[in-house]
Amino acid sequence: MERSAAMVDIAELGAFALETIKTMGQQAMQFYGKGRGRPPFDQDLVTQAELHLEDAFRECVKQRYPDHHIFGQDAVGEGYSHGGKRYLWTFDPLDGVDNFQTGIPIWGMSLALYENHWPVLGLFYMPATGDLFRAAAGQEAFWNDSPIRMTDRGDLDQESLVLTFSRFHQTYQMRFPGKIRALGSTGAHACYAAMGRADVAFMAHESFQDLAAVRVIVEAAGGKLFKIDGSPFFLGDYIDGRKIEEPVMITAPSSTSSVLECLRRI
Repeated sequence: MERSAAMVDIAELGAFALETIKTMGQQAMQFYGKGRGRPPFDQDLVTQAELHLEDAFRECVKQRYPDHHIFGQDAVGEGYSHGGKRYLWTFDPLDGVDNFQTGIPIWGMSLALYENHWPVLGLFYMPATGDLFRAAAGQEAFWNDSPIRMTDRGDLDQESLVLTFSRFHQTYQMRFPGKIRALGSTGAHACYAAMGRADVAFMAHESFQDLAAVRVIVEAAGGKLFKIDGSPFFLGDYIDGRKIEEPVMITAPSSTSSVLECLRRI
């Protein structure tokens, strides 16, 4: 009986997460592409959009699950163990803010649910394109309604694709046989790798909030998060909100050695 109740709870939580992130996406589209022409980056628009979405998300959670924690608002520690307080929602309203404010459709928002520091659900939604990536921990990952799986061939060739963060070339030299691209959205990069469109994604200057959801999707698709030296990366170490100082690499475990052979720090 307890097992069945737990399964129903997760299904209900997943339905709430899906409904909520789509609602947030609709609201984000009210601000999308409305940045000033000059200067190139409109911080006022981005701030207004983020504040609006964060407030709307908090209201959704508090109305439905008033005992649940929200990352960045509630302290994660004492009381994060029993009843509704064992759940922690993590919402990143805008991933890819440069693209968002200039009208380039590669941006999104992420939503994750953790239970006593363990991942339960992860969703990444791109409202401008309609792409929704989602996974429950230990189950399949999906792009919309299609199952996805990370490329796990263990080698790299001229058709391979690496997705990087901006100014990657200022710190690292990549002797890579394939293509190297920076599309401007960490979440999109991670999900494209999870669905096999890219062999590896590098990201930097991130936090627990930025990676909580895509971590669930990537792992469900057969990938892993690694430090830049190839050692395992543990996102839970950053649940206190600290910035992640070193770059993080997302790829299939069998590909790590091939990737690292191509990488050199300048």
